[in-house]
Amino acid sequence: MFAEAEADPSLSKDEFKPLEARLRVALLNAQYQRLAKADKTLLVVVAGIDGAGKGATVNLLNEWMDPRHIKTLAYGPREGEELERPPLWRYWNDLPPKGSTGIVFGSWYAPLIFEATRKKPNHDSIEAQAATIRRFESMLAAEGVQIVKLWFHLSAEAQQERAKRLLASPETAWQVSPVDLKVHKKYDRIRNAGQAVLNHTDTGHAPWVVIPSADENMRSARTAEAVLAAMRQRGVPRISPSFVAHSRPARIVDRLGQLDYDAKIEKNDYESELGLLQGRLARAARSRKFQERSLVLVFEGQDAAGKGGAIRRVTHALDARQFDITPVAAPNSEALARPYLWRFWRQVPRHGRIAIFDRSWYGRVLVERVEKLAAPANWRRAYAEINDFEEQLVASGALVLKFWLAVTPDVQLERFQEREKSPFKNFKITAEDWRNRDKWKEYAAAANEMLTRTDVAHAPWHLVSANDKRYARLQVLRHIVEAMEDLH
Repeated sequence: MFAEAEADPSLSKDEFKPLEARLRVALLNAQYQRLAKADKTLLVVVAGIDGAGKGATVNLLNEWMDPRHIKTLAYGPREGEELERPPLWRYWNDLPPKGSTGIVFGSWYAPLIFEATRKKPNHDSIEAQAATIRRFESMLAAEGVQIVKLWFHLSAEAQQERAKRLLASPETAWQVSPVDLKVHKKYDRIRNAGQAVLNHTDTGHAPWVVIPSADENMRSARTAEAVLAAMRQRGVPRISPSFVAHSRPARIVDRLGQLDYDAKIEKNDYESELGLLQGRLARAARSRKFQERSLVLVFEGQDAAGKGGAIRRVTHALDARQFDITPVAAPNSEALARPYLWRFWRQVPRHGRIAIFDRSWYGRVLVERVEKLAAPANWRRAYAEINDFEEQLVASGALVLKFWLAVTPDVQLERFQEREKSPFKNFKITAEDWRNRDKWKEYAAAANEMLTRTDVAHAPWHLVSANDKRYARLQVLRHIVEAMEDLH
């Protein structure tokens, strides 16, 4: 894979000049065509041997194309708030919209490359990290993000000679880092690590391209050709089934039908227990232990099941500076220009904070499925992608609790009619709510499949009978309080 690059091929000035002129025009034209279509994002991932000219080449791309539509994303070691969220959070957070191009330095490959370069690499860790990367990239590719990965490579002699040449001039010496100067001492180990990384993560939908980097002209030309080929690629690359996350096979159980909808609590008992639970929640949320964790609360359920009322009873016990409530409606144009989970990744809380979702990422397997707003392949794929998302949240210290508030059709009808008559509640009822009632069975089937495929130990679903609002509110609070107190 590295044989050609280590031969240090070169392009003469006479060969490069006409090629440069053609490539600059072609790149600019391709860039504007992609902007006009705005159907795909291009991510160019930059990696390779230190001191191979990666930074200089990316600067050149910004010169050859319109830099207003290129977002250069440079990352160092995680720090500050990044350490309180999943490692992939910062990449999700910065994803550019469809039509534009992102160039990524210090990408999600940095930890994998670091592990592979160690004297005694942990091969289990390498396999696990590579698997995470493959899932991430396949998810992005399936959602319209085109990925091309450039590995800049050259021989040990050429790398050392380039560093000396740059150091000789005050105008270029800044381009050489202390790490660059040490590469030749452990070149073989770095080379073998690169080979392992490429072997583990080279796929048809996110390919690696090795860029010979000893000669500046050759490096520039090959980089431009690789980016141009990606820009000109039509359609969406086929993702091999082996790289796509699949939900586990399961027998769908009618869990909604098994609920005790007659469960209720008397008003006097409700008032006293509500105060006790809110007090316990207040203490748990202010505890020192919770400052090392975060809380993600998901509220789903039928229309008029009382999600808003339950959320208010939770937030009554909390400091308003500690939580954020995200009401989830149809995605806006900004969200539609990016992968489905992007807008939810942006709301991931840091430690000591609480994120409350009034409806959530489960919309893809509920309303988008039933109303045929998402293709079957997309919502079927979503179960495993959601499980993966929640697993990353938990691994970073989040406590994830999901609530389905369930009512019967007759109770929902009563509440709809009450809302229409009340001047304080009629804003809550819409024509869409009435339309959804006509598809009660379809929504129930979608909910039962969702519950079966995404109820996992680390992010459990709590089904709550909500025909009696007081009973439902106490159940929600009790589950939250017990889970938070278990942290101690």
